[in-house]
Order: sequence, then structure tokens, then C-alpha cells
Amino acid sequence: MLINISYNNPVIKKKIEEAVGKPFTIQKRWKLNGIGSQKLIINSSSIDIQNLLILDKNINTCNIELRPNGIIVHFRSLLETYGLIIPYYKLNLYKGKAKEYSVYIDKYFIKVLADTKSTHDYFKKVLNQKTINSNQSPRGF
Repeated sequence: MLINISYNNPVIKKKIEEAVGKPFTIQKRWKLNGIGSQKLIINSSSIDIQNLLILDKNINTCNIELRPNGIIVHFRSLLETYGLIIPYYKLNLYKGKAKEYSVYIDKYFIKVLADTKSTHDYFKKVLNQKTINSNQSPRGF
């Protein structure tokens, strides 16, 4: 789901926590060697996301945050912050080109440039977390 997360809204916060879980504790963050990616340059995106990104003239960038049951892709447009909330069971991650990763959920996608070793390592960490959580099905089904 694509939502505006600029403001501290308890209803939106609850929806995010239901979908991908509460943020990791400090101890778990240390154990995972961090949960956030570096700044990633967006090469292309789905039409809904592209319509938000073209509103300003800045370089289109995003970052990814790991959560216990999914990831959140954060990006900015104008003065607003948006989040693409992706539970692991809906996450599709592709490495099409040598230096590009594609993150898909339903009708949304973002393709990011992966030009450093740390970026490749981060996406390996995302796949590891998805594998660890793959034995859990959504809502106990």
C-alpha cells in the first residue's frame, strides 16, 4: 500500500504496524548490523509513484527500512514523505540488470540503482529476512 507518512497519525501508524510489524528493537538492529539502506537512486517506477516523483525537480531517491514482517520503501515528493508498505508475503524482488534491483508489490514497483557492494549486501539481507519469515503465513492462514 502506498500512503503519505509525513504526519504522526495514529490510524496510519496502526495500519503500518499491522502490515509489517513494529520497528525492531535497538538490540535486534545491532544484531542485524542495521536495518536501513543507504540512499538509493530510483531509475523507474510505476505510474502512481512516478506521478508523485515528477512534482518536484529533485533527484528521485528512496531508502528501504526492514521491519519484522516486511519492508517500507520511503521516498519524498515536494515536502511530503511517502511509504510503500510491503509485507514479505507480497514482496517480489528482482535483479534484472547487473546494477539494478526491482521491488514489486501488486501494481506498484520501484527500480533502483545498485552500484555499490553495500547495496547488493543490503538486498541479500532483505532476501534473508524474507526467507526467515516465509514460514509464517499472513494472518495465521
